Amino acid sequence: MHKLKGIKILIIDDEPNILEFLEMGLINEGYEVQTAGDGLTGINIAKQFHPHIVILDIMMPGMDGFEVCRLLKKTENVSIIMLTAKDEVEDRVKGLNIGADDYMAKPFSFEELLARIQARVRNQFPHLLGEVVIGPFHLDDGRKEIMYQDKVLELSPTEYELLKLLILNQGLVLSKSKILDKVWGYDFVGDDNIVEVYIRSLREKLGDKEHRLIRTLRGSGYRMDIV
Repeated sequence: MHKLKGIKILIIDDEPNILEFLEMGLINEGYEVQTAGDGLTGINIAKQFHPHIVILDIMMPGMDGFEVCRLLKKTENVSIIMLTAKDEVEDRVKGLNIGADDYMAKPFSFEELLARIQARVRNQFPHLLGEVVIGPFHLDDGRKEIMYQDKVLELSPTEYELLKLLILNQGLVLSKSKILDKVWGYDFVGDDNIVEVYIRSLREKLGDKEHRLIRTLRGSGYRMDIV
């Protein structure tokens, strides 16, 4: 389980089963959650609740998700993940053009949704990430310190930033180029094999001899798997 303190999520969907499933799952992950079964109700709740993240269905009777997204972006500092039953490029483009921050097609993996929520929080609300607990990891960004299984890891500044990136994007595949951009910076001109060197060092410090925590996906990159 991971817990991100003080993060509020509003789910707007006209399917009761999805509302119930997501509400229970996200509350269990430590989020503060409210739900709405239609767009107008969702907008009214947002005015009082002020969510950080809105999970928003596109196809709803009455006011559809596109209109809800447009109105919420006018009044709230919010990150919106849109859901649709069809993976239509036209819908995705329309949603992104009116301010949606991310997009997922139904059916979707709950684990992937959690990873996308984390990514949105990291990008738009980094001040909320002072202390994060994800599985056996406790990340304290103020102290630049990561605990694993209740023990503080001895990390160099670069190792800290790399492990932090992997933890906060758990479940998502990160390419070497993306890791280089995020950890070493866009102007890095060295050998990209440096990523492998640091991954190897992190695995040693985590006792990850069988690569079950930090997985290598050949030709794609690396993925942190936290049970």
